[in-house]
Amino acid sequence: MLLRKWEDLPPDMQCEEVRYYYDILSLHKTRLVLKRIFDVVMSLLFIVLLSPLFLAIALVIAADSPGGVFFRQIRVTSYGKRFVMFKFRTMVVGADKSEAAITVDNDARITRAGRFIRRFRLDEIPQLFNVLSGDMTFVGTRPEVEKYVEQYTAPMKATLLLPAGVTSIASIYYKNEGALLSAAKDIDRVYVEKVLPGKMYYNLKAIEEFGFFKDIGIMVKTVLAVLGASYSDEKPNTPKADKKAE
Repeated sequence: MLLRKWEDLPPDMQCEEVRYYYDILSLHKTRLVLKRIFDVVMSLLFIVLLSPLFLAIALVIAADSPGGVFFRQIRVTSYGKRFVMFKFRTMVVGADKSEAAITVDNDARITRAGRFIRRFRLDEIPQLFNVLSGDMTFVGTRPEVEKYVEQYTAPMKATLLLPAGVTSIASIYYKNEGALLSAAKDIDRVYVEKVLPGKMYYNLKAIEEFGFFKDIGIMVKTVLAVLGASYSDEKPNTPKADKKAE
């Protein structure tokens, strides 16, 4: 997991707000390499150990509703690269063709089996292959679809310095995101104006406090959160890069 030279970043990322976070990551090049080694080793190990679970989930999905077992969608990862993210299918075939890019808790597109699979985040397991390929990492900013990345402010683009993540502290604090958006009349607007900035506060803060063992702690918290543990978020403050931009 190497950090590109500043001059090799996409033009829209070569700004003062991103530079602040770039300089922080530049101090952790060895930890970034260690993070990538961890990703490769652990993704291979989990793929082997969880192969029986892969098969069981695939059989349940196939028996529950017509369509393929996997869901594929174009998301955005480091430096604005587009990649195909894999998940187990939890919605009816063609659900991604609708205008709604976000799934809420009472979404009629979710299948019966899908509700159980999503409850325990089992649909995310195929992303182990994305981690192995280098398009994702275990801990990092969750990958967004292109239309939301286009709404990123200058500081938010700093999250694209690293691969997209399977989980993050923002994911833990916003694990009930679907419930928060269920009552919204305009889900996209509420997500872009309210939810996304809140999540990005934590994603940017994670870069400021970057550390390999901190990532391990977030992975443990994610497992506990899936099992029912509750974590309250802090009161959001303006990230440092935002302050510099004002």
